[in-house]
Amino acid sequence: YPREYKDKSTASQKRSNPNTFTYPSMRNPVYWATQGYVVLDRAEFPIVGEGEEEPNDSFRKQLVANGKAAIDAVDKMGFIDRERVGVGGHSYGAFMVANLLSHSNLFAAGIARSGAYNRTLTPFGFQSEERSYWEAPNVYYSMSPFMHANKMKTPLLLVHGEEDNNSGTYPLQSVRYFNALKGLGATTRLVMFPKESHGYRAKESILHLIWEQDRWFEMHVKNKKKRLVKEKNKPKG
Repeated sequence: YPREYKDKSTASQKRSNPNTFTYPSMRNPVYWATQGYVVLDRAEFPIVGEGEEEPNDSFRKQLVANGKAAIDAVDKMGFIDRERVGVGGHSYGAFMVANLLSHSNLFAAGIARSGAYNRTLTPFGFQSEERSYWEAPNVYYSMSPFMHANKMKTPLLLVHGEEDNNSGTYPLQSVRYFNALKGLGATTRLVMFPKESHGYRAKESILHLIWEQDRWFEMHVKNKKKRLVKEKNKPKG
């Protein structure tokens, strides 16, 4: 989850304790561990802007650097295959996922839930960005995955609640982004949950979400190499 800071010393402070209890929820990583995945949960992705520079002025560059640093750290432990790394996020984390996939080739696939992808639809600021679209149009454009949909080369699963009433993440965000990706030939899927808002509560929704996410990563991350070989050997014409 990218967080903005005005100095490096603040950004480097520890904010979480790995020795906490876990519990079942739509964001719980335990299920993935039972399926053979190595999980890096709640990794810090600081976005720093010092002096006259605001954090989001170099958002994309710092975000990709954070993503690479996270992969490098886990790879150094000997736990992963760098060719088969997936990334997922919710809300601003979904926005992070879409940007990572649009501007890097670090990941085999991504899952973005209840996100915002066109920042011109939140023109009076978002997250910690206090400038309006009219004050920083280039920042809004640069940070909007929708504006860079033509760069998406990585499979992306989009999920959203049909009744999301969070002011920055109306369902239209996912619908329009999906249409753009699909129209440009990207590998993508959109799942809309009825009667769900920004978070998903119904047991049926949670179970369906787990199934969708598991299927997506099973196909595009865990079995990526098998899928690529199959596609390569598929008869043409």
